Amino acid sequence: MTTELGRRLAARRTAAGMSRHDLGERCGADAHFIASLEDDAALPTVGVLVRLAEALGTTVEALAGTGATAHPGRPAGPPQAAAQPVVLDEEECRRLLGVRGIGRIAAFTVDGPAVHPVNYLIVDGEVVFRTAADTVLARAAGSEAAFEVERIDEVAARGWSVLAVGVLRAVSRPDALDRLAEAAHAVPWAGGARTHWMKLSPRRLTGRRVEYRP
Repeated sequence: MTTELGRRLAARRTAAGMSRHDLGERCGADAHFIASLEDDAALPTVGVLVRLAEALGTTVEALAGTGATAHPGRPAGPPQAAAQPVVLDEEECRRLLGVRGIGRIAAFTVDGPAVHPVNYLIVDGEVVFRTAADTVLARAAGSEAAFEVERIDEVAARGWSVLAVGVLRAVSRPDALDRLAEAAHAVPWAGGARTHWMKLSPRRLTGRRVEYRP
């Protein structure tokens, strides 16, 4: 089921002369994800929406179709109010990574891309989390993955998103496992025996902040 966002995205992409693969490369996604946004009811996070707008040379407001009409998540204001994306530097990205405890890991599987929410910690600049030994994420060890964390204030219509890309690896050294066990301050929400520690060392770290300003 195509949404209004999907139709606008497809129209702007076509007008820009880009394929789904081209657009995906520009915003850190792939053609399958772009297809899900255009053809299905998939909704992008605020960070993805900002990157899509930048790749297409438009604004978040125009892509989302908000225009001058108030909608849930955007305070009523004058017609000239528009979303103002701000690129975050690496220091700010690392700071924001440390203020949340829930994020999403996106990894490639034999069935295609998969995104899983995880409880995480930042230890020595690395994203670490626990899972079970037989999960999709555990089997993705050694492959490139992306980790995203965000915060959205729907009432004030603002938010931020940080994306870390790197290689997923299992933590196996006893001393490292002991240290992580001591640092853990929460039990994974998914429950079960989740004692298999994984880490992602960011090779690329980017972030965006967006808010409406007159």
